[in-house]
Amino acid sequence: MGVGIYFWIGFHVLIFLILSLDLGILNKKAHKIPLKEAAIWVGVWVTVALLFNLFVFFEFGKIKALEFFTGYVIEYSLSVDNIFVFILIFSYFAVKDEYQHKILFWGIIGALVMRGIFIFTGVALISKFHWIVIIFGGFLVFTGIKMLTQKEISVDPEKNPVVNFFRKFLPVTDELHGSRLFTRQNKRIYATPLFLVLLVIESSDLIFAVDSIPAVLAISQDRFIVYTSNIFAILGLRSLYFAVAGIMGYFRYLKIGLAFVLTFVGLKMFASYFGFDIPILLSLAVIITILLSSIVASVIIKKK
Repeated sequence: MGVGIYFWIGFHVLIFLILSLDLGILNKKAHKIPLKEAAIWVGVWVTVALLFNLFVFFEFGKIKALEFFTGYVIEYSLSVDNIFVFILIFSYFAVKDEYQHKILFWGIIGALVMRGIFIFTGVALISKFHWIVIIFGGFLVFTGIKMLTQKEISVDPEKNPVVNFFRKFLPVTDELHGSRLFTRQNKRIYATPLFLVLLVIESSDLIFAVDSIPAVLAISQDRFIVYTSNIFAILGLRSLYFAVAGIMGYFRYLKIGLAFVLTFVGLKMFASYFGFDIPILLSLAVIITILLSSIVASVIIKKK
C-alpha cells in the first residue's frame, strides 16, 4: 500500500497534539493518577485508535483495517508484560506516584523513535530477504515457550548496560530533585535518579520491541499499518499502567495467553513462508479467543 507523505505528517501531527495536550495542559502539575482518571484515559486512547481504524477502513479498505486492528490488539496485549517491568523499576528506584506519569510520557517519546527504526528495518529486511520470516517466526515461538516456562520477571538496574555506560560520562545525584531529570550543583550538570529510571524504561521497551514488532509483522508488512498500530498501543500503555497496576495479580493466566499468542503468530510466519496464508479475520479470532480465555480462567479458577 503506497501511503503519501501527507498521511505520515498528519498522523504525527495528531499524536504530538494529543501528547502536548496531555502533558502541557491536563497533566502539567505532577500528581498521583487515580484509578478513575486512568480508566478515562484508557477509554480516550482506545477510542482514538478505533476512530483511526475507521479512517483506515474508509481510506484503504477492509483488509488494511483488519490488519491495523489485529496488530493493535497484539501490541496492546503484549504491553501487559511492560507493565510488570514498570512496576518493578519504579519500586526499585522508589519513584513517587506523582512522578511516574512524567517518566512514562518521555519514555513514550523515545519509543516513537526506536520502534519506527525497528519497523522500517524489519519491513525492509522481509521485502528483500523473504526467508527472514523463518528467523522472526522461530524467535516468536522461542519467546512464547520461554514465557510459558519463565516463572517471574526480575529487574536489576545496576546491571543495565545503558545505565552503566551513561554513568561513565555524567555524574548522578544520590537523591531525587522533585520531578527534574537534571539538576545543577557546584556549577556542574548532574543527572537525577529519575533520569536513570527513564533510561531503564527505554532500554526495557527496546527489549520488548524485539518481541512485539515481529509479531505484528506476521500480520502485515505495510509500514504505515504496522507503525500506526504499534504507536497507538504504546500511547495507551501509560494509562493502562495506572489503571491496572494495582490489580495485575487477578489476571495471573494472562501471561500464559500471551505466550500462546506469540507462538501462534510465530507459526503463522512459518506457514506464510511455505505459501499457507492464514486469513487475517481467522488470525484475529484466534488471538482474541486466546486472550479472553486466559482472562476468564484468571477470574474463574481460584488461587490456591
